[in-house]
Amino acid sequence: MALLRATDACLDDLLRVLDQHTDPADCPLATHLQDDVPVYDCAALRERLAAEGNAGTTSLRDALMAEWTQVWEHGAGIVVLQGAFADEAVVDAVTTRFQQIIARERLRGAVGDHFAAAGANDRVWNALEKLCLADPALFARYYANDMVALASEAWLGPAYQITSQVNNVRPGGAAQTPHRDYHLGFCTPAQAERYPAHVHRLSPMLTLQGAVAHVDMPLESGPTLYLPHSQKYSHGYLVADREEFRDHFGRHRVQLPLHKGDAVFFNPALLHAAGTNRSSDTQRMANLLQVSSAFGRAMETVNRDRMTRQLYPALQTLRADGALTEDEADRALTACAEGYAFPTDLDLDPPLGGLAPESPQAVARRALREGWSAQRLEEVLDTMVTRRGVQTGMPS
Repeated sequence: MALLRATDACLDDLLRVLDQHTDPADCPLATHLQDDVPVYDCAALRERLAAEGNAGTTSLRDALMAEWTQVWEHGAGIVVLQGAFADEAVVDAVTTRFQQIIARERLRGAVGDHFAAAGANDRVWNALEKLCLADPALFARYYANDMVALASEAWLGPAYQITSQVNNVRPGGAAQTPHRDYHLGFCTPAQAERYPAHVHRLSPMLTLQGAVAHVDMPLESGPTLYLPHSQKYSHGYLVADREEFRDHFGRHRVQLPLHKGDAVFFNPALLHAAGTNRSSDTQRMANLLQVSSAFGRAMETVNRDRMTRQLYPALQTLRADGALTEDEADRALTACAEGYAFPTDLDLDPPLGGLAPESPQAVARRALREGWSAQRLEEVLDTMVTRRGVQTGMPS
């Protein structure tokens, strides 16, 4: 199995990757390049797509999706879609709904962000569902957006799934450290090292990151910082804690101002970070879209919570009798329990103190190591079931 090691990550290797520049010939549908990033005029694209649709052809649509895919995989790694949301009244109405949600959640003490200190900004987890339940008609108008659908299908195909989190960074809100995103981006370097090299290449293909600007975002408000082309660096998931990489990012990152209704979509392996909000009065609100492949799921529905509860007492007995070694018990537990921290209800299960909450498998492993009673494990799992929205029963 080919593994990548953090100790093998070398800044010179990243610099060789970054010594590439966007060739305008590779993105002929873009209106211009800004800091090596292709920028697209969505109003003009809509006119051309409508004309082609009336003619009964789809070559422009296919060409546009192919162009964006090429940029995300082999080019700068990011596209800017100016005027992605043409109707700013819809954006404003959604902003008002988000502000109402934020106000309600503040009252019940809901704070927390996996990159910012508690209270430093406003984070709405699962904003997709909350908006849909609060105002389904407005949800429909907002997510009927053609550019969001086109970008999502370009990278993931037609059966994609959208989730979203609202981030509202107040004046004075500090910048993030440079990072990659979900999936491996939510692992520590030590955790990411355990995944084979081909998984490092695969992970970015399973999600597309996006952000919709809900207010004008001049540079002083701290729109996201990007390092174009960095998604192509093989060891990029292993350098989050390396000072020389952070320093290089700080010196060479680009920052793109956005207007209300603009959107960016980027490869989740692109090194990026929210900027510092140095403005005096801009509440920098963005709807962060994470679009996931429909294929990232097992073929069968398996009630792993029920299996874990059944298995745990047997593992305790087998360990006590010497019938299983610690490693053997661990392998059995791995085959049984849910080893992934997601999906979960991040309002109830926020990743405070780390990038991800603890998985049921990690809890069961800790219980076995520390000698918990079966009852204690069940009580903890009961709490986790509520947070994760897992069903404990299923037809026999």
